[in-house]
Amino acid sequence: MIGPPSSLRATMEVIGVFKDRPILLGVTGSIAAYKAADLASKLTQAGARVTVVMTEAATRFVTPLTFQAVTGQPVYTDLWTLEHHIPHVGLAQNAALLAIAPATANMIAKLAHGLADDLLSVTALAARCPILVAPAMDAGMYEHPATTANLRALAERGVHIAGPACGRMASGLVGPGRMLEPTELAGHIRYLLSRGGPLSGRRVVVTAGGTREPLDPVRFLTNRSSGRQGFALAQAALDRGADVTLITAPVALETPWGAERIEVQTAEEMCQAVLAAAETADVLLMAAAVADYRPAETAAHKIKKDASASLTLTLTRTPDILAAVAERRDRTGLPAVVVGFAAETDDLLRYAHEKLLTKHLDLIAANDVSIPDSGFEVTTNRVTLLDTQGGVERLDLLSKTEVAERILERVRGLLAEAAQPPVATANTRPDQGKQT
Repeated sequence: MIGPPSSLRATMEVIGVFKDRPILLGVTGSIAAYKAADLASKLTQAGARVTVVMTEAATRFVTPLTFQAVTGQPVYTDLWTLEHHIPHVGLAQNAALLAIAPATANMIAKLAHGLADDLLSVTALAARCPILVAPAMDAGMYEHPATTANLRALAERGVHIAGPACGRMASGLVGPGRMLEPTELAGHIRYLLSRGGPLSGRRVVVTAGGTREPLDPVRFLTNRSSGRQGFALAQAALDRGADVTLITAPVALETPWGAERIEVQTAEEMCQAVLAAAETADVLLMAAAVADYRPAETAAHKIKKDASASLTLTLTRTPDILAAVAERRDRTGLPAVVVGFAAETDDLLRYAHEKLLTKHLDLIAANDVSIPDSGFEVTTNRVTLLDTQGGVERLDLLSKTEVAERILERVRGLLAEAAQPPVATANTRPDQGKQT
């Protein structure tokens, strides 16, 4: 399934995929125009250069000054005020993306039929960048055959339709037609801006979270993993243009927009999901905290306490996912790059190096989870990266987002190395390559 878009933080930091990107935000005459001001603010805080184009009707709901205040950029409202030569052409040519949010039924009809009688519709017709449309109207208007046909026509032309959501309208009606929330729309925009990035055409599989091994119908064995590092890796891969499959144990995190989310519970379920996804993957990032042991038997009913002062559990090994991946990789050559994680409480580098070699990894990220500000249940991490060439890169305390960025840059380099032909030696003819 494609999950709901991940939220951007209330107080945003500059995000690489947004930094200095020129975004056109079209605002039409809907009560949802007040949400567009929040969207413009969030995109600006993320680093984008946001220029707003408003219809005359939109100015009845929110003033141009509001958008100018939150973006620091001029706001355009009139086709006939020529501050620049042919303004709609300049606006359209310079934009990395045009987002129309909210998009009324009237504007959607104009776009579908190529009508151009105001600055926004003229600019949309001239645009050659990706276009996102966020419908906002009453349920009856949205469900009308004319509107659905117009949206279908736009989608067939490659316009990205974001939403709408279901809920209560300003009229009091309940149904589909509400504009998506600004954080959701920012997720859609982030995904569209990332397409064509350096990992475009690559498939990346990421695992996240701590698996749960059931003891009885109400209890399970697990660990303290929050899944944040895995989700950050998935977002970083998306930001570089990759197609991402996120295999996750139960976590309280929203899916980065554009990632395919596969939910699992146990180590066995994760193993099966990883092996299936890895068949066509270029990269596997194994960030999940997979349980090493599970109860040998799962009780059919809740285990009740009795007079005994203790309870003895018999545990058995769970599947070794990375070992299974290594065995298949030796036969097929896929994934081209595999990155593992080592969460330890002592002798960090020795254990990580052993895992790097025994699991045939290209890179391993080792972190000491006994340190309060690193590893489980926090937003920061202290990581040491070890590679097969003997390289050791120590990363000081960073956010898990920054750790993910550093790891994905290493992955880019490893993919480039994997694409290089083998170097001929005295025992290797130039035409001999790796057999897969």
